Amino acid sequence: MIMKCISSDELSIFCKQLFSVLGANENDAITASDVLISADLRGVDSHGVSRLTGYVNLWESGRINMNPEVRIIRENKSTFTIDGDRGLGLVVAPRAMDMAIDRAKIYGSGWSAIQNSNHFGIAGYHAMKALSHDMIGMAMTNATPFIPPTHGKEPMLGTNPIAYAFPAGEQQPLVMDLATSSVARGKIEIARRENKHIPLGWMLDKHGNPSQNIDELKDGGMLTPLGSLEELGSHKGYALGSFVDILSGVLSGANFGKWVPPFVSFLPLLPELPGKGLGHFVGAMEVDGFRSVEEFKLNMDVWISSFKNAKRIDENQPIYVPGEKEFNIEKERSITGIPLNDQVFRDLEELSKKFHIKL
Repeated sequence: MIMKCISSDELSIFCKQLFSVLGANENDAITASDVLISADLRGVDSHGVSRLTGYVNLWESGRINMNPEVRIIRENKSTFTIDGDRGLGLVVAPRAMDMAIDRAKIYGSGWSAIQNSNHFGIAGYHAMKALSHDMIGMAMTNATPFIPPTHGKEPMLGTNPIAYAFPAGEQQPLVMDLATSSVARGKIEIARRENKHIPLGWMLDKHGNPSQNIDELKDGGMLTPLGSLEELGSHKGYALGSFVDILSGVLSGANFGKWVPPFVSFLPLLPELPGKGLGHFVGAMEVDGFRSVEEFKLNMDVWISSFKNAKRIDENQPIYVPGEKEFNIEKERSITGIPLNDQVFRDLEELSKKFHIKL
């Protein structure tokens, strides 16, 4: 697979121009681009510029409003619910997180349930917004249903990611960003593009049987919950995915379960939707409300160092803490550029020609 490297600055300019052409104002175009480029810089290629075509398709089908009126529809001190007005989740979620941080400065914590939104990129981006304020950040979202409950064969949950970000002192912040499925759907797409095999346990066929057929999703196939197969603990991933779905969908007034709108534009919405659009849940907590920031950061450094220096199975294989690999990749790609495989580059070229934007 041939890879092309493009600088993050160049990709950012391209993204901003594209979102502007679609009708986003300058600030929203910048925010949306930042979220996507952040994913690529951190090595989460499944949620970076490879998603641009999907956002464009949703916009063309009328499911994304590029100039949303994001507003609070219910609030009580530290908690509030936002209607995203069908906006890009790349824009709606950062706004909600900023509001949650403002609430946390007043009440010690701030929590936002979000309805009527769309795909919000990597969850870690939104959680990390709290770090510069010496706060702990959290973000989660429900997603296109591709995952059945344990013992089921009907997709009821999405990959439903959860992210937490903890500030540290001398060490890099600790950032946990994980799907509640065995694998993110985007990684299946990457495997297809790169013609790679997938492990047994990532996918099920439409009858609920384990499958390694990479095209299974086109024929009613599904992903497995975190834990993979039942004997390996799929009920735990099922429970975590449900947790995300309830906070993001049921609590916010968004759609939930099998009714969550699909990311792909060619799949129709189910009838009798119980809510509005896609749902997210974000929040921030002041460290200072629990103990002094200095003491917390000092102990976070100790925590991180102790795990990194734990006894290893293989001395040549380092132990990483959550988020460390992504920070290392970001440092490298900030210098060398972001690698794009042939298919992603062709997709960008097509968008370039279609919307007359220089790539």
